[in-house]
Amino acid sequence: MEKLINLLIFIHAFLGGVSLLSGLIALSSRKGKKLHKVAGLFFFYSMLGSGILAIIVASLPSHESPFLIAIGVFSLYFVITGFRASRFKRKNVSLLFDKLISFVMLVTAVLMIAIPLIFFRQINIVLTTFAGVGFFFALRDLKLYRNPEQLREKWIKLHLGKMIGGYISAATAFVVVNSFFSGFIGWFIPGIIGTFVIIYWLHKVEKEPVYTPETISKD
Repeated sequence: MEKLINLLIFIHAFLGGVSLLSGLIALSSRKGKKLHKVAGLFFFYSMLGSGILAIIVASLPSHESPFLIAIGVFSLYFVITGFRASRFKRKNVSLLFDKLISFVMLVTAVLMIAIPLIFFRQINIVLTTFAGVGFFFALRDLKLYRNPEQLREKWIKLHLGKMIGGYISAATAFVVVNSFFSGFIGWFIPGIIGTFVIIYWLHKVEKEPVYTPETISKD
């Protein structure tokens, strides 16, 4: 069993490395073009595989970690909703699965805060911060899903913001695992830097016609 777990951990780490590289290519390439789309697919599927494996390993005997399960759900929420956001430019899109993913994130966020309080009688700063971010975005998603027309207008911003959020999750895992910073500061530095990256791209989308939904959908 332990050999199998070690193999799963190795595959998880390998896919994490692929997601970091492919995500960087997707982020730096021209949006809507072939390189961006191909790199984006590599990023999505490698993140999906890495996140699922992390949850599986964190659920196995002698490796149980509600903490890692919660972070895995958080990462999967961003990459899945970010990937699916590109569908919102079309009319009559089914939102049932999207609503389910956002609801799971809401429940997970509540548990991320409640479990440390119930069992350890203390607040976990990292979990609480991630829970707050996940809760905010999931709640915003559920509100947006009530207005399909607004989704069509905002799909590109939702796609970019969520996919970059997924990349932040991958970068955070890399920084923490390799102990680049002491204490829990490593959990937050990628998020702080990533927030500025998100603001930059959303501003770029707002200003430059080449990044409008109509232009991208024609590529």
